[in-house]
Amino acid sequence: MTQRVSIAIEDFSVRIHPLWANRWFLLTSGDFAAGHFNTMTVAWGSMGTMWEKPFVQVVVRPVRYTYEFMERYDSFTLSAFPSEHRDTLLFLGARSGRDSDKIAESGLTPIASSRVAAPGFAEAELIVECRKVYWQDMDAAHFLTPEIERHYPERDYHRIYFGEVLAIWGDQAQYCAR
Repeated sequence: MTQRVSIAIEDFSVRIHPLWANRWFLLTSGDFAAGHFNTMTVAWGSMGTMWEKPFVQVVVRPVRYTYEFMERYDSFTLSAFPSEHRDTLLFLGARSGRDSDKIAESGLTPIASSRVAAPGFAEAELIVECRKVYWQDMDAAHFLTPEIERHYPERDYHRIYFGEVLAIWGDQAQYCAR
């Protein structure tokens, strides 16, 4: 298990693109206490400031099982893992929670979050807890470069969710500004 501590939002510092593109996250939504939640691997998103609040932006296609949880619940978490969990993230991104208990099969341990109903994972080295504040369906008519469309051969455009960051847990040495 990774040792995590609370990181003040104003001290949080990461190399954003490598974290999303190379490390990936588990996006988890639902209610840990009720035992009703799902997770999926995500590699597209952003972090920053919007409406004077720290935010995370994630995208989920409507065909994904996690979409149902994102629609039903008001919170989500993003969990990043050490590199030895790469195969686990591949597994969780390829399997649907509709068909099996993929989280149990993955061997990861869901844990309660400090500020939101959605869980994080004991094995994560970073957990970002978010409350949904906005959503918007992606509109292909607004793509300004044609190569974006190649990501949507089925025209299954993402729903975009913005979450206000309420808490961050991680390794201070790795995720705090120096």
